[in-house]
Amino acid sequence: MKVDYSDMVEKGLFTFFVIRFLRLYFDTPTRFPEQDKILKRAWLAVIPLFLLASLPGLKFINEWYYEVFVLVGAYFIYKARYNRNTRTLFTAVLPVVIMIFINTFFEYVFPSFYKDYDEIFGTAYGFSFFWMIGFGFYANKQNKVEQQQRQKAEEERIRNEAKKQELEYQVAERTAELTRQKNELEETIAELKATQNQLVQAEKMASLGELTAGIAHEIQNPLNFVNNFSELSVELAKELQEELDREAQDKDLIVDLVSDLVQNQEKINHHGKRAASIVKGMLQHSRTSTGQKEETDMNDLADEYLRLSYHGLRAKDKTFNADFKTHLDPKVPKVRIIPQDFGRVLLNLFNNGFYAVQQKARMGIDGYKPLVEVRTELVEKDKEIVIKVTDNGTGIPESVRNKIFQPFFTTKPTGQGTGLGLSLAFDIITKGHGGTLEVNSKEGEGTEFVITIPVG
Repeated sequence: MKVDYSDMVEKGLFTFFVIRFLRLYFDTPTRFPEQDKILKRAWLAVIPLFLLASLPGLKFINEWYYEVFVLVGAYFIYKARYNRNTRTLFTAVLPVVIMIFINTFFEYVFPSFYKDYDEIFGTAYGFSFFWMIGFGFYANKQNKVEQQQRQKAEEERIRNEAKKQELEYQVAERTAELTRQKNELEETIAELKATQNQLVQAEKMASLGELTAGIAHEIQNPLNFVNNFSELSVELAKELQEELDREAQDKDLIVDLVSDLVQNQEKINHHGKRAASIVKGMLQHSRTSTGQKEETDMNDLADEYLRLSYHGLRAKDKTFNADFKTHLDPKVPKVRIIPQDFGRVLLNLFNNGFYAVQQKARMGIDGYKPLVEVRTELVEKDKEIVIKVTDNGTGIPESVRNKIFQPFFTTKPTGQGTGLGLSLAFDIITKGHGGTLEVNSKEGEGTEFVITIPVG
């Protein structure tokens, strides 16, 4: 058995470089790692093939090696022709495949013709190989460009994926931060609401404290009347009893005594009801508002709270003295309001008015007479009730006039005001009763608060 080693080396190198070319061309190490392991060692199959070709009857293996190798390669390239680069490579191999079939056909079917034109067939065969090599280089170059593009696209995809992950991380981190801030904000709002409720209650209790002295003064008057008329009624009853015990009764005297007793009882009843209404008003003021509107006489409410405010300040400061006046329109009808809330509004405005005139009185201005007035008016055309609370006190500086309805804003010294009175008053009038609360003031001359509420 004689082996042509030079031919074996030649075909082995040919096989090695072709397989290497295909591995690089199709990037099998990356795209098809399992198949690449087989391709990497496929060229070693040349050795057993050449050993077989030395055996009798198997020499065709050696003679047809290139043709068979090309045909097998062309078949696999054809199977993968749907890829653009593979189609280009198939175009490079196709002429060689055609020439193999032509040469084989003429060599075995028309041998004499094949021998006569052997040189032409050889030239065409060689040209097809050069075509394959040239087109193969072109296809390889094209493939490298596309591989670079794919690599760039993959790098871009990786960068985008990294950016996406980073953005997702940042979004998740930011979402967690926003959730934390939201929870903290909700807790803060809840605390603020609780604090606000406490401050509102404190403001109510403070105004109730200011009312106490005024209520004590106001309730004392009807109680004095009740006591006086009760004592007088006792004396009249005794006198009536004595007259009834006599045998000679004076009927005219008895009638007069009974008439006086009835009048006294009516007066006792009237002043008792007056005292009861004052106590009821105090209880309503201290009680948490139910939000239920009731038919209320606005003139009575304004008059009552003006007097309570004045006497409350007089009880706190014996040196304080001011005049107050009411101008109550008798045409003002009863209106549906929340009396506890509306009373707090009026009390706050009256207290502020008396405070302002008190501060101005302390300036020692000659001829100054402190005055707080309340005026009610029915504006039939607009179907509105207008309540004006006016004082001739210090007035409100223009620089702070726009802030007086803001929560916690006060012009009073620390400890003398919560800054919630006017803020609550504004909300009660505008939100609770669908009205308006406005202020007109001139620094050094006085202030006027105007409440407007709809009738009906």
